[in-house]
Amino acid sequence: MIPLVGYADRFSAAPGQSISFKVSSTLDVPYTARLVRMGCGDPNPDGPGMDVVDMSTTFSATLPSRYQHVVLGSYVEVVRPVPVPTTVTLSATIWPTLPDAGCQAVIGLRDDGLGNDLTLAIDGARGVTAVINGTRVAIDKPVRNRAWYRVSLSYDARTGDVTLRQSPLRAEFGVDDDGSRSAVTQKATLQHARARIAAFAGQVPGGHFNGKIEDPHIADGLHDDASMRTVALWDFSQSISGAQIVDRGPHELHGHTVNLPARAVTGSNWNGAEHCWRHAPSEYGAIHFHDDDLYDCEWDDDFALTLPGDLASGPYAMELLAGGERETIPFYVRPKPGAPKRNICVLAPTFTYIVYGNYQRGVTNAEYKKRAEQWGARPWNPDEHPQFGLSTYNFHRDGSGIGYASRLRPMLNMRPGFLSYVDQRGSGLRHYPADTHLFTWLNQNGYDYDVITDEDLDRVGVSLIEDYDVVLTMSHPEYHTTATHDAVRSYLDIGGRLMYLGGNGFYWRVACHPDFPGAVEVRRAEGGIRAWAAEPGEYFHAFDGEYGGLWRRNGRPPQSLVGVGFTAQGMFEGTYYQRAPGASDPRTEWIFSGVDGNSIGNFGLSGGGAAGFELDRYDTRLGSAANGIVLATSVEHPEHFVLVPEELLTHVSTWPGEPIDALIRADMVYFQTPTGGEVFSVGSITYCGSLLHNDGDNNISRITSNVLNRFAQRGG
Repeated sequence: MIPLVGYADRFSAAPGQSISFKVSSTLDVPYTARLVRMGCGDPNPDGPGMDVVDMSTTFSATLPSRYQHVVLGSYVEVVRPVPVPTTVTLSATIWPTLPDAGCQAVIGLRDDGLGNDLTLAIDGARGVTAVINGTRVAIDKPVRNRAWYRVSLSYDARTGDVTLRQSPLRAEFGVDDDGSRSAVTQKATLQHARARIAAFAGQVPGGHFNGKIEDPHIADGLHDDASMRTVALWDFSQSISGAQIVDRGPHELHGHTVNLPARAVTGSNWNGAEHCWRHAPSEYGAIHFHDDDLYDCEWDDDFALTLPGDLASGPYAMELLAGGERETIPFYVRPKPGAPKRNICVLAPTFTYIVYGNYQRGVTNAEYKKRAEQWGARPWNPDEHPQFGLSTYNFHRDGSGIGYASRLRPMLNMRPGFLSYVDQRGSGLRHYPADTHLFTWLNQNGYDYDVITDEDLDRVGVSLIEDYDVVLTMSHPEYHTTATHDAVRSYLDIGGRLMYLGGNGFYWRVACHPDFPGAVEVRRAEGGIRAWAAEPGEYFHAFDGEYGGLWRRNGRPPQSLVGVGFTAQGMFEGTYYQRAPGASDPRTEWIFSGVDGNSIGNFGLSGGGAAGFELDRYDTRLGSAANGIVLATSVEHPEHFVLVPEELLTHVSTWPGEPIDALIRADMVYFQTPTGGEVFSVGSITYCGSLLHNDGDNNISRITSNVLNRFAQRGG
């Protein structure tokens, strides 16, 4: 267990609004909570040092410790009690993905008043199983992994007679997995039962099913009874986007999903003719459940903070201290509606934070732990603590890719002082702690700025940023919804100025849904550097029905927005840029004012160089502005840097027709828009890690300040 951990109910709020904090503590002493304004989150002793501004005069409280549980696993909760007839049949079509993982419920019923339960399940090598008050009766024929079956249980509460059946929809030669069994077991009457699909119906859900379930059905009558009548028939092909589960039976026993199982997945009748669930919903009448799904920890609130009306926009956190333990829960304060705005806006990539939340990288070895201890870095890593759900860069236990992620849980890697890697040339930071480099640089150079998050922009649109002179992205704004992508495009179309200070940005399309605030959905569709591949027919989001995958596959390459787009990736290592001829163009000489030499950024806290890890290139064939000026191009990348898959046609030929080595580069680019806007893009994730080198006195810092001063109209 982690002794002190928590999360907030939102990533951002405006002055006058409240943020609630949920805390779990195994300590036997109270904890103290205090508000801080975040500075640098880099624990590297060779950097500027960890830094927070104590704001306990604004908020401080001492609260009792208490432990809060996490329940993993998805299922369907039926809202109203099910009237269970004396003779009853439970049936469904299933596609198990972990058939050997113990007893897993397909349909579970429990009458709390009578203390009886009845469950249709699968149980490892025993195959389809009836569980009646703890007693199990099984067919004793295992079901195959990732194969469709029709399964059923008939039960007569008067006699205790039970009959089980399992039938593969497609038989396989030499496999004995079709059969039935009848037995006499105990008598257990159920009258008005709690019902769950994909979990046992006990007080605490358990025995979660792994795999797809389709057409779960409860009927009055026994197998082969001509007078058998429907009690409930849940149709998963309806209301696919949201949490609602529709019962087409006479009692309207509707339900809702818990912990975000995967919807818009192919059913047993999908034939490959249609790939969009909106066009053939009847072929997407299945839900894929997992025993490690998690949407919302549903912890109780421990305390709330109402933001003072005069609190400045920026990065903040709630710091918890007790018994030598420290927890830091970051959040952002956005500008108060109607109040004057600063002229600089930082767009915090919170969708990307959520998608990468609790990423198990497999790096927590002795070397990692030694460095974390020496630097006073965060000791808690998702590699060793999967209890809060993993990242969409990981897999479920059944081997399927994780397609949903949420901020309504502790995100261990979204913390100041968290190390993603043992970086031999730098700090090894990614995402939130890496982005504090930019905030620290802005603070040190006296820039006033506001912060807006992806979620804010998705909800409100371009009106939230249209009045700013300049918008800055951070190191890795990879994941965007249609609404955020449209908002950035609209901002540029009205003459806005954008500084894209990262790499691999605007790459994957994600979706949100009002039924699931704080969650995002990603489909790893065809192409791209991807942690897993979506199943055939499952490329369209459930949340919004749009085609998922790369923005490039959706006709919006990153180049068409910010002038450069993802082209290559290597290990967490950085090199440097060399000036290109465009650096001497009279239209861009101002960018290099005060910058000497041809080499730029051969230093930094991220991989040791400003051009590293993930790189973006300029390419007019993918929509880069024709008037774009390449100011600098990275050089000397190690052999472990590779071209992204979408650029390869064969093992030797590329989509642009250029040699592979020529496409492995980061381009620093400037261009103007037809409406008078300007864009400056650096095309590298490690760029912001170089801003603070030599106390900020370096060529990366100078270039960035030259552009920001002009874009923010500070003497530019």
